[in-house]
Amino acid sequence: MAKLTERQDNNALRMLPMPKGLIDFSSNDYLGLARNVDIFNKASKLLEKKGAWANGATGSRLLTGNNGLYRQLEEVLASFFGSESALVFNSGYDANIGFFSAVPQRTDVVFYDELSHASIRDGIGMGLAQSYKFKHNQLEVLSRQIDRVRERKIGSDIYVVTESVFSMDGDTPDLRALVELCASKGAYLVVDEAHAVGVFGKRGEGLLNELGLQDMVFARIVTFGKAMGCHGAAILGSDALKSYLVNFARSFIYTTGMPPHSLATILAACEHLSASGREQQQLSANISFFKDQLKNYDLEASFIPSNSAVHCCLVEGNEKVKNWSLQLQDRGFDVKPIMSPTVPKGQERLRFCLHSFNTENEIKDVLLILAELFDKR
Repeated sequence: MAKLTERQDNNALRMLPMPKGLIDFSSNDYLGLARNVDIFNKASKLLEKKGAWANGATGSRLLTGNNGLYRQLEEVLASFFGSESALVFNSGYDANIGFFSAVPQRTDVVFYDELSHASIRDGIGMGLAQSYKFKHNQLEVLSRQIDRVRERKIGSDIYVVTESVFSMDGDTPDLRALVELCASKGAYLVVDEAHAVGVFGKRGEGLLNELGLQDMVFARIVTFGKAMGCHGAAILGSDALKSYLVNFARSFIYTTGMPPHSLATILAACEHLSASGREQQQLSANISFFKDQLKNYDLEASFIPSNSAVHCCLVEGNEKVKNWSLQLQDRGFDVKPIMSPTVPKGQERLRFCLHSFNTENEIKDVLLILAELFDKR
């Protein structure tokens, strides 16, 4: 109870919100596919065609939960993302803790970007390997850290993990340089593409595919609960990696499989992305328009640079950022505050998530209100 009181005193107590029917600038549904009726209907028809009249998986995939839709989905995912194999997990959190708690061994070392998602950090913490964080997107610092470890731990495997789009900043690392660095140092590169899938790539395959780097990383984590509008995740990599995870990833082994409807929805979403790029094109246009309006309202300096769907305005202090968020919500715009300790103290921010369905007027109006808040400081 003391810890809850401390959170309350710091204006940082988390509570479960209910939908208020506001204009969406907060969800991860970047392409609007979570509300896409065609995808819903295609998933239902696929279940009917397959005769998959089941509400649940009935058990873990290693017992009774590995229905035929899993095999079909993993083959589709491997083809869609250009990978040798794909292994589906129940969530991105499960995928990350499964990978990082199982793959790096006791004698190995993991380097992770200091802004890596909590699921990556939790997975590393569950594992036996030594781990070190490196300064956000600072590859020269990472290079020196790897060299120091190589001198002390000859023969150990080294893993480097980053995100292609960081969820709390919306920025990206220099992936080309990072791939070259890991290749030169003999390190295994792991990239979480959760916030890049659907946003980048010709069909939404992610930023690594857009840059032609998908074959130069050891593993990719892709999730379906963001731009793809459904649920679940997958680890992409070699056949050997897939087999290893099936045998040793505890978050895969000891959990009930996903229900057939979830699998069918992912299949329908992949089909939709392959057939139509209109939502992705509109999202790209909205991102460009948003950035232009930041310049028009003289707000650019307050935002972390980003080319993704996530744009963050720094507003220091939990009380202040929470108050500004409530004022935006009172004016009809759902913009969430990101408070410490989720982000470091002093780096609190308003997080604007852009979508293909946001209109130019909505973007202009919400930024006008934000500019007014800055003027009243």
